[in-house]
Amino acid sequence: MVALQQLLNMEDSGRVDKRVLSNGDIYIGDFKGVLPHGKGKYTWTDGTVYEGDWEEGKMTGKGHIVWSSGSKYEGEFSGGYLHGFGTFTGSDGSEYRGAWRMNIQHGLGRKQYSNSDIYEGSWKEGVHEGSGRYSWNSGNTYIGNWKGGKMCGRGVMKWVNGDLFDGFWLNGLRHGSGVYRYADGGFYFGTWSRGLKDGKGTFYPAGTKLPSLRRWSSSLGYDDSRRSSLSESSSLHSEQGGITNARPSFGHSFSEKISISSRLRNSGRISSRTNSLDENWSPSDSARELASREPSCALSRASNEGEGEVQDRSTVVYEREYMQGVLIKERIRNTESLRKSKQKNKFQMKEAKKKSCVNFFEGHQSYYLMLNLQLGIRYTVGKITPVPMREVRHSDFEDRARIRMYFPRKGSQFTPPHYSIDFYWKDYCPMVFRNLREMFKLDAAEYMMSICGDDGLRELSSPGKSGSIFYLSLDDRFVIKTLKKSELKFFLKMLPDYYRHVGKHENTLITKFFGVHRIKLRGGRKVRFVVMGNMFCTELRIHQRYDLKGSTQGRKTDKDKIRENTTLKDCDLKYDFHMDKMLRESLFKQLSEDCMFLQSQQIIDYSLLLGLHFRAPEQLKALLESTGAIANHESSTSGDGDRKRKVQ
Repeated sequence: MVALQQLLNMEDSGRVDKRVLSNGDIYIGDFKGVLPHGKGKYTWTDGTVYEGDWEEGKMTGKGHIVWSSGSKYEGEFSGGYLHGFGTFTGSDGSEYRGAWRMNIQHGLGRKQYSNSDIYEGSWKEGVHEGSGRYSWNSGNTYIGNWKGGKMCGRGVMKWVNGDLFDGFWLNGLRHGSGVYRYADGGFYFGTWSRGLKDGKGTFYPAGTKLPSLRRWSSSLGYDDSRRSSLSESSSLHSEQGGITNARPSFGHSFSEKISISSRLRNSGRISSRTNSLDENWSPSDSARELASREPSCALSRASNEGEGEVQDRSTVVYEREYMQGVLIKERIRNTESLRKSKQKNKFQMKEAKKKSCVNFFEGHQSYYLMLNLQLGIRYTVGKITPVPMREVRHSDFEDRARIRMYFPRKGSQFTPPHYSIDFYWKDYCPMVFRNLREMFKLDAAEYMMSICGDDGLRELSSPGKSGSIFYLSLDDRFVIKTLKKSELKFFLKMLPDYYRHVGKHENTLITKFFGVHRIKLRGGRKVRFVVMGNMFCTELRIHQRYDLKGSTQGRKTDKDKIRENTTLKDCDLKYDFHMDKMLRESLFKQLSEDCMFLQSQQIIDYSLLLGLHFRAPEQLKALLESTGAIANHESSTSGDGDRKRKVQ
């Protein structure tokens, strides 16, 4: 502060060749009044040096700074921060060249780590987020989406041994559907859960005739030109190179020495690079380049173009089922019979879906119904959310507690134009459900994005026994069910007691309800909906589902009708569950409270929905947690005979 006061007390407002402050710091350059302005050089006593542009006492413009640790930065500054485009070279030899925002890597950039790993793509707040390409020094490469510093979303991973995976990732591990291509030419199509094969899949040994992969590639994000359309949500997984994606920090406090700059903290961990970054470079370009040569789009091309050449190849494939990495079932099938079976199933599924739509809403108009639902929910939640939070009153449950609005296709003073058909919207008890969403800790923005996002809703192909139609949000968090008029009346009558029960028992196992709505079309047709929570929306794969009524009468499923997603019954449950004593007591107490509530509402047809997830064996857990698990796990085998029997 003494040095600062000395500088401010100086009356010279012209150019100063050299000025030594009382703490030993030195400034040489231009001034505007008493503040550095223009070109100047500031040297701290610890050896840190900045030389470049100044604006009214702060580093602003282009400049170059070298820290005493040996780290250096050259590029744009703003308000004393690294802000804009620049190159940072760390004392460890790492190098980053790209966009910055207030001392943090943010935007497009390329970083070469001290171990020669390279990432180029999108950054957010100092970590990989968006589309990007990571190349390990071992030769492995990942191109795809990142989020919070980990591989997340759609991506392609190629190992140096020639193996390749094209599919979905979560927190740096394969999670969801995908295809794994082995170096010897074999393929496995299936699903993964936290890095392990989980569920049903099909293995095609090398030389086997492959089915057309074009439709599969399209479902994962490839367009007709066979180019990857990777989205911009992203992340980095550090287990292969031991990479630390900490935010860059700089350890020099300018504010303690001179009032002309902000705080920068020293760090040898931040990176930069000297290679040029094309201004027109896009992370999706690299993805397209690799995708056009390597992943499933290339596989699709090879499959489709080579159909005439593989007629004499083996037609034997292996249908497999895994449970958390353990192969539990395998069946040898002939691809010709498999193809005919799939065509038959496909035809039956189409017929079933068409029938449900026709029964409910005259075919294609079911799509308009979905759009109307999204428009109405977006309007209702947007209207009620800004209202100050308050306690629910008795009047909030009455008939007058409704939001009504007309949505003409061309739009109005209160509603946006849309591509659906004209409709009237009614929202029941908006303040009640607003408070229920708060009780369930559901953010209004997340609720709208999940149901009303651009990706839309999915209609379940088969209706329930009641004839209702079900929609599922794209992220599987919410189920939307159509209601009969009598069902709606009963639900609204029960709503005050339900609200009090939820408020008293935050751990209730009764279905979570988030909203009740009605759509009325021209001509008078009315459709009523209820929005519910999906209890099976979890990162864990649900291997078995049970609908338990506490009875043995007619509560056994015919074995011939059991499929992968079949909901089983009481007599099918063959497991004993060992629980903590306090947890068991808490669970049974809550079950008792919930049953008493249902009894008070004179509801007798209810059941407990139970989902089971089987954990991976400990040896597989250890394998995933070890360094380089992704690189070594799938590529450790060779030869078709060994691979099909190996625990994966």
